[in-house]
Amino acid sequence: MSETRRVPRQRTAGRGPGVRAVAAGSVGNFVEWYEFAVYGFLATVLAERFFTPAGGGAVEGLVRTYASFALAFFFRPLGAVLFGRLGDRYGRRPVLIGVVALMSGATALIGALPTYGAVGALAPWLLTLLRIVQGLAAGGEFGGAVAVLTEFAPPGRRGLYGAWQSFTVALGLLGGAGVTAVTAAVLGTERLSAWGWRLPFLLAVPLGLLALWLRTGLTETPEFLERANTPEMRLGWGALVLAAARVTGWAAAGYTFLVVLPSYLQTALHTGFAQALLAAAVANAGFAAAILPAGVLSDRVGRRPVLLAGAVLVVATALPVLDLLRDPGASTLAKALALAGAGAVVGLMAGPGPALLAEMFPARVRWTGLGLAYALSNAVFSGCAGLIITEAVRRTGNPDVPGYYAAAACAVSAAALLKRAPREGSWRRRPPEEAAREASRR
Repeated sequence: MSETRRVPRQRTAGRGPGVRAVAAGSVGNFVEWYEFAVYGFLATVLAERFFTPAGGGAVEGLVRTYASFALAFFFRPLGAVLFGRLGDRYGRRPVLIGVVALMSGATALIGALPTYGAVGALAPWLLTLLRIVQGLAAGGEFGGAVAVLTEFAPPGRRGLYGAWQSFTVALGLLGGAGVTAVTAAVLGTERLSAWGWRLPFLLAVPLGLLALWLRTGLTETPEFLERANTPEMRLGWGALVLAAARVTGWAAAGYTFLVVLPSYLQTALHTGFAQALLAAAVANAGFAAAILPAGVLSDRVGRRPVLLAGAVLVVATALPVLDLLRDPGASTLAKALALAGAGAVVGLMAGPGPALLAEMFPARVRWTGLGLAYALSNAVFSGCAGLIITEAVRRTGNPDVPGYYAAAACAVSAAALLKRAPREGSWRRRPPEEAAREASRR
């Protein structure tokens, strides 16, 4: 490995990102979070089909389903490093094409898997294997998508352009909720449980083809082309840990209120399946509505103040929101407003979050750094959210567990946001003698 690497410049980005570039940068996030939403919303059905042998308890199967969900998240950091190093060295475009193909293919295969009743104990292992593949791909997707969006952004508008990543996450969550709800309404609970659960996963085939079409026409980012020939840099672990801590609240609160909520409402509050999905859709609508305005606001006042406001609001409102949802005397409108408000508060963090992470890492290590920071926080605080919340509620009988979980994580983020990140100039370049040794070994 030489100290510098020349990158062909025949593909240039032009003067602006264009609609296609923004769409290509963010479409993979839609596919990723659509699938994660479908998996989360169908968790009770998947528990029955894959993780509950004859005589097994429903809650036990749900815990196993969330354990598979969590395992995929722990492969995200590995995917962030693997695809991040490739993307930082060889370019954003080719790696993003491979990532979205891997992700959509694994999602579609879930819809074709045999269930426990057909192949026995092999079924949960096959499902878990595909979840691992998705985790690897998702770990690479976020860093590359954010790098593309923020590196194409005009000066002073990184917050807005980075917010498109989070906005397509919201659209993916809403899409997953909508497709699942429509499938359940059309087929009914019995047919949904028997075979209808496959349809939302199989929809990843046309979605993946659309994503591939958009990304094959994507141009390389000008910032990557300009800085690719600079000396390589070492990833700063201090900045990495700080970045992960800053988005911990975003990860935990987002999954608590936007993905885990339907299963929590069904198991802890005995809400019907359709009502639980509707509640998730309302929360995700509030989330989506807040993201782009929060990104624009961060371009005006800074990333950290907006993120900090969101984290503090979650700490203050998490428990009151759950209390309101459990109150039999509260009106439907009041509960809907509370859910939408909870989603909007998460949107305050998700809007400026991508730009904040991108600006913490130089372009030479940006994909790897921001992708790994995001993957680490999500592995611990998002992937484990369903497992921790479900198991804690079962063991303690305390329905406030989700509120405590989200509030504690946001308190960690608030503390990290009060600390300044290292300047880009403080990053250590690889010593010339180290680069020379590596070059001599080639």
